[in-house]
Amino acid sequence: MHSRWDNREAENFLDNPVALRAYTSRLLGQEEDLVLHGGGNTSLKHTVTDIFEDKIRTLFIKGSGFDLKTLPIEGLSPCRLDHLLKLARLSTLTDSQMVNEMRLSLLNPNAPTPSVESIVHALIPFDYVDHTHADAIVAISNTPDGEKTLKEIYGDSILILPYIMPGFVLAKQVYQATMDLNWERYNGIILLHHGIITFHNDAKTSYENMISLVSKAEDYLIKKNIFKRPVAVSSSKINSLDLAKIRKECSLLAKRPMLASFKNIFLSDSSLVEKGPLTPDHVIHTKRVGAVVKGADWLQKYSENYCSYFEKNKSPGLTILDSAPRYALIPEIGTLYFASSSQSLKVVEDIILHTLKSIGWSEGLGGWSALSDKDIFDVEYWELEQAKLKKMGSTKPFLGKVALVTGAASGIGRATAQSLLKEGMAVVGMDLSSKVLDLASSRSYLGLVSDVTDTVQIKAALALAVLHFGGIDLLVSNAGNFPPSTAIENMSDQLWGQTLELNLTSHQKILRECIPYLKEGINSQVIFMGSKNVNAPGPSASHYSVSKAGLTQLARVAALELAPFGIRVTTLHPDAVFDTALWSEEVIKNRAASYHMTVHEYKKKNLLKTEITSEDVASMIVALSGSSFLKSTGLQIAIDGGNDRVI
Repeated sequence: MHSRWDNREAENFLDNPVALRAYTSRLLGQEEDLVLHGGGNTSLKHTVTDIFEDKIRTLFIKGSGFDLKTLPIEGLSPCRLDHLLKLARLSTLTDSQMVNEMRLSLLNPNAPTPSVESIVHALIPFDYVDHTHADAIVAISNTPDGEKTLKEIYGDSILILPYIMPGFVLAKQVYQATMDLNWERYNGIILLHHGIITFHNDAKTSYENMISLVSKAEDYLIKKNIFKRPVAVSSSKINSLDLAKIRKECSLLAKRPMLASFKNIFLSDSSLVEKGPLTPDHVIHTKRVGAVVKGADWLQKYSENYCSYFEKNKSPGLTILDSAPRYALIPEIGTLYFASSSQSLKVVEDIILHTLKSIGWSEGLGGWSALSDKDIFDVEYWELEQAKLKKMGSTKPFLGKVALVTGAASGIGRATAQSLLKEGMAVVGMDLSSKVLDLASSRSYLGLVSDVTDTVQIKAALALAVLHFGGIDLLVSNAGNFPPSTAIENMSDQLWGQTLELNLTSHQKILRECIPYLKEGINSQVIFMGSKNVNAPGPSASHYSVSKAGLTQLARVAALELAPFGIRVTTLHPDAVFDTALWSEEVIKNRAASYHMTVHEYKKKNLLKTEITSEDVASMIVALSGSSFLKSTGLQIAIDGGNDRVI
């Protein structure tokens, strides 16, 4: 591991210790082998002047919910140092009381809640304190002779403390262990099965001490010829429909929609994932252990084992969490990941990648030996984590669900994809245009350039989408166009055929290929984009009107065929949605003139005298996808402001 310190960059912060603290925190956060997704914490002791011009010794510490990788100054919570030191001298304190007291210590009441390890940082008598969960050190720690090996590596320069639960009990452990400590002897502290702490009155020295100490552990692994030990990689892939079925079963166990993904990495000995996590704090994201895909009832067995684990370790007042796994190894093939959001899915994927790598190191040193079930349980059901769950309240209504939107590069399709993303749904956008790729930068979005008239491309796109998110719950079949107006007697075979191919046959193709996935979806639904022309056709548009009428009939039959599987089907009939690619300013102007209207009047040429936008159609799709329409199918809904001919 190499230092990322940059003298030129650091010069920007040298006159502001808090900014310098944030800078070196970000340096640590950039090393995934040190911290992942909010793990670790850093602090600074600094004197500030209050409104009364009193000098207050202050601990600036990473606030809860912030990530070292991107930590801003505002992410450092300013606490009265003397208040925290007094807390360390108390004989007992619940963790909830401790958090309340830490908030009372804040100089800024609007600052984030300080890290749960604030008292530990306060006890270390140096200005800069860095704490990480370094993979190499924890991997060595998680072996039968871990403490002995660490002493061999570091000698007497490191204070090694046995594992103890995070929170006030850890603060008391550090308080008692360092009460009469000669700090000049030590470069850092290792908390077994947890992580490493370095410190110094100089920011750069504290940071580079961390890099140096972790590098020593890595050098030891190199000497043992196991540092480069790879996690096995397979060229195989799980069948996408099989993944959709697993994802549905997992969602049922979790009692909420879950996303799923697949990566072709695995451990040669899959049983190792059933021994425990890399560090106890990972249990919040990954559960105590992973599952092994073996036999038809592997998910049920995992659930039963989790329930037994809860019953064995529970205490009064605890409510069991869901019994669904967060990852599972398929022997010789790869790893499955499960989470309720795309961001959480990324967290699980990253943590497990580092866990599998570290297990490989530990096995090379004599075996993977995680903490006991009880120790892990105490973190998973920690009162502070339970309190977080209770405060979370309702989540976005579509979290964990997956939508496929065709024609997503522009107009109604683009607006629909963006609206569904805002409501928490994972979205796959398909379009022939490459503009579909830049619709959103969210992890919840996957853009695919694909021709919906080509069955081979459809199959490939669906397989990729399902391997990315785990399934399909909503199909918004929107792709289409409005071809040039042509009278029947002038209609060419080519124009007629192309119109029906895109506006009708492509919808049949994508529906056909989606049905197996929709059968494994959560409250699955299909929404077709019809047209006002179905009920009120106009001259010179026979090709368009017939294709949309055929699509509507397809939807009606689909509603009949798919109802036994709980799949709902709806057809929307928008009209005059002028903010789509079908309408240019020139076309709108010419059409308005033909009606002897202004453009403004023409855009509101309906009974309600209102303009219809792509966002209006998208809002209807969002509404139809919610719980209010769970018991409706075969609907045909106009979005046209009221058309006298249709009515």
